[in-house]
Amino acid sequence: MIRSGGRPLRELLAAAGHGVDWAEAGAALSRAVSAAVPHDAIRLSGGEPGALCSFSFWHGYEPDFGQALLNACHTGEDPHRWAEFAAWPVPAVVVGVDRRHTAARRLFAGHGVGSELRMVLRDARGVWGTLGLLRSAGGRQFGEAEVAAAARLTPTLVAFLREYVTAVPLCPASPSPAPGVLVVGPDHRIRSATANAVDWQRCLSARHAAPPWTGKAFFAGLSAATRSGGSPLVVGPAASYGRWIACQAERLGDDVTVVIQAATAAQLLPSLCAWYGLTDRERQVVGQLREAAAAKQIARRLELSVHTVNDHLRAIFRKTGVHGRDELLTALSG
Repeated sequence: MIRSGGRPLRELLAAAGHGVDWAEAGAALSRAVSAAVPHDAIRLSGGEPGALCSFSFWHGYEPDFGQALLNACHTGEDPHRWAEFAAWPVPAVVVGVDRRHTAARRLFAGHGVGSELRMVLRDARGVWGTLGLLRSAGGRQFGEAEVAAAARLTPTLVAFLREYVTAVPLCPASPSPAPGVLVVGPDHRIRSATANAVDWQRCLSARHAAPPWTGKAFFAGLSAATRSGGSPLVVGPAASYGRWIACQAERLGDDVTVVIQAATAAQLLPSLCAWYGLTDRERQVVGQLREAAAAKQIARRLELSVHTVNDHLRAIFRKTGVHGRDELLTALSG
């Protein structure tokens, strides 16, 4: 187990579920990871790297550089995208050491950065997030030994992300604001926002305690991803935002509109099953619950015994931390 300042990372996991803020978590993670891979800055993000990560922790990044780095990643001005090496045998790469990394080297030089180690956090169940580590210019660059050491941290970091997401109650403590809409222009900057969207931004920033530039970079990324085709959906956990939220982007002429709202059942269910470890069969049972089916009806529809259905229900309630079907359905209703 990696240790953070003399205490197990397990203690940090417990703290993460009880209001630890963005800066505190980032600093503690940095101390923990430094024991295995010394670095000057760290970013740990949760979510599928083929899309935008839905929550993250940063430490040691100068704000202008952090925003510029994210913008470069989102707009394709980057030598290695996370999704490109997610399937590699060792899903990690060192950026900034190859002379072909022209844009990255230029960006790094302007901010005193020497190299960056990037790694996708992947296990047999899928991809859970990404890790980025920086070293300052003039210091030793990351090498193969550090890549191997970082790869050995994967199980612990995946455990941190999963426990962070699942440590808080699934149901929000207060009613959700009404959906809000942002309009993002061709320059990837927010042009306008409804009053509800402003309320959402205020609510989210207050809960997560992240600096404003991370939000700007996030919406710029949604804008860039939408202009590349598709309609990206990002679902964020209650641990970061007080409730499970969804940001859905659509192209509208030269602009991109982003709807921010409490995640609907359809939006939430895939993330819920992944983070809480629900099986395919348990997901089917949850789907039947959403249709207000009783245990006997679920058993008949899925060709199971009532006893087996009740076993699945108990497992679902235990994994998600709810006290029964009503509380689960409340959580799924946003």
